Amino acid sequence: MKTLVIEKEAVRRNAAVIKEKAGSAAIYAVLTGDACGAGLVDLAKLLREEGIGRFAVSEPEEARQLRKAGFVDEEILMLRSTTDREELEELIDLGVVCTIGSHDTGVALNALAEARSTVVEAHIQVDTGMGYGGFLATEPEKVLSMYRYLPNVALSGIYTQIHAAGKKGREAAEQLALFQQVVEAVHAAGFESGTVHAAGSTALMNYEFARLDAVRVGSAFLGRCRRSRGDRLTTVGTGEAAIEEVRWLPKGHTVGNSALVKLKKPTRVAVVPVGYQNGLGVERPRETGLFSFLSAWRRSRRRYLRIGEQKARVIGQIGALETLVDVTNIKCAPGDLAVFAVDPLYAKGLKRVYR
Repeated sequence: MKTLVIEKEAVRRNAAVIKEKAGSAAIYAVLTGDACGAGLVDLAKLLREEGIGRFAVSEPEEARQLRKAGFVDEEILMLRSTTDREELEELIDLGVVCTIGSHDTGVALNALAEARSTVVEAHIQVDTGMGYGGFLATEPEKVLSMYRYLPNVALSGIYTQIHAAGKKGREAAEQLALFQQVVEAVHAAGFESGTVHAAGSTALMNYEFARLDAVRVGSAFLGRCRRSRGDRLTTVGTGEAAIEEVRWLPKGHTVGNSALVKLKKPTRVAVVPVGYQNGLGVERPRETGLFSFLSAWRRSRRRYLRIGEQKARVIGQIGALETLVDVTNIKCAPGDLAVFAVDPLYAKGLKRVYR
């Protein structure tokens, strides 16, 4: 059995840190990508137990799963602006707060709501430099037209997405200043902006100035956002797999596939049935530059799995579905568990369990 373990207590500790960081700001738990691999419904239930009752998704299917699982009254925010009629119909049926990031989306949503003789709730999305979607911050009149000409849409919020470039937050501060100009234009025109939010996980943990009426947090619940020393987050996600075989290989024997390693001495090796196709050794993109290159090089030099209380060094490269570790000085046998770090986002072929 190969298992992905999500440590419930670690998630709870992270949630406590996040709530402290957010202060009075509301928290949207972002559950996109099957909650970063942690399981959409399972993580949502755990976070609800911790007092978090707002959720954000990127697909109608994700919203449907939450409603079906009993999240009937909780606010669910759709983070993707869409003009697809079927998607909009489903979002309305599910009582989801939609995102309007373009004139076409606003018109389409209003028309569907009018045909149903109802009012649909939505947030405005503003693009302040990410480029993925939303009204350009330099064109506030287009934003104001949504407030003026959509009688069947209740605009209850406005948001942007702050990027994670630069540790000092200069770029983020510039983005936020652009966004605040749009919000001020909304107020100056006599409209209520509703809930104003900009910070995602990285911005919340690193830029205090980005915390507004609400924050949107996903990867930080798993301790998988850009980290800083002393942030008190715990990295969540551990893999377990039973050792497949233990054998001695002679000095001079080669191991590996594309990059062969010649053993310098007789070595007792354990074959562990996991590899990069299961997410072992797969990491999220990091910041670019010399520091990033050196960090990646250091991480690749020595990789370990844990067997019992001891560390077992990976020999050569991680394989696609099998990995060799040096157990010359470790007491172990086939069937014993090898434990390894794995990012839930990339874990494949592992049965997910919450402990």
